Amino acid sequence: MTPEQSCREAFVEASSFLEKCGVYEPHNNARLLLEHVLGREGAEYYMMQPEPFPSDLRSRWEDAVTRKAAGEPAQYIIGSQEFYGLPFEVTPAVLIPRPETELLVEAVLREADRVFPGGAPLAVDIGTGSGAIAVTMASQRPRWQVGAGDISAAALQVAARNAAANGVQIDFREGDLLAPFAGARVDILVSNPPYIPAADIAGLQPEVRDHEPRTALDGGPDGLGPYRIMLEQLALLPAPPQIIGFELGQGQAGDIAALLESAGYWPEIIVVPDLAGIERHVLGVRTSEQVTKM
Repeated sequence: MTPEQSCREAFVEASSFLEKCGVYEPHNNARLLLEHVLGREGAEYYMMQPEPFPSDLRSRWEDAVTRKAAGEPAQYIIGSQEFYGLPFEVTPAVLIPRPETELLVEAVLREADRVFPGGAPLAVDIGTGSGAIAVTMASQRPRWQVGAGDISAAALQVAARNAAANGVQIDFREGDLLAPFAGARVDILVSNPPYIPAADIAGLQPEVRDHEPRTALDGGPDGLGPYRIMLEQLALLPAPPQIIGFELGQGQAGDIAALLESAGYWPEIIVVPDLAGIERHVLGVRTSEQVTKM
């Protein structure tokens, strides 16, 4: 980085450098990092483009670009990621929230409003990670009781900070999948569990493979292990939830829908595609009227 370089020139130089290093979406990553280092977003960020790059921020900027060039996700460098319009702290202890998971939350909220009109169901987020799903549900539906579990104590610490920062209360519990909620009434079960087949992890983008927690990625030999275990663990609950919602990998929707159908608890099976048209979420729904008929 040369003296008296403008912010725009710093961005162009970093974008070119990241591209040569094989970084995915180099321009977007350079913009995210520059916004973070400058502490400016939107119009303020663009207004600073022709101005000289602040000399006191030079070392922070060079460190951020170097870390990104080495493959570290920009969200970990920045320390945050927005989800459903809310800010979330992210660290290497948690999976970075993805935009497609917002569609799972939307689908669950929509079905819950139909199944529990005006009610206060207990919703549980299994494998909560950063707490994105749980915190968003609690924020969007303040009357709900929301719980969240994770096998990682470090992840739960991040999730607890995110709940506090966003002004919601969550019942966080440590343990494997549904085990922490044994004996609890659960009306809504939501989960974005590990679903990558173990043999496919080596082929993931380096940013994901080498930096995000493997326990949040590895779904076993076929990627379906956590779903099977959760369905088996429903026996730990007094009754199966009226709504169950899963995020899943490409090509897994048919298998997950079949698992929910074979369980026999949810007369309605709903498949939700993401914005690219990939079948990304599967929900099982049982209304109160259907409960009385079972």
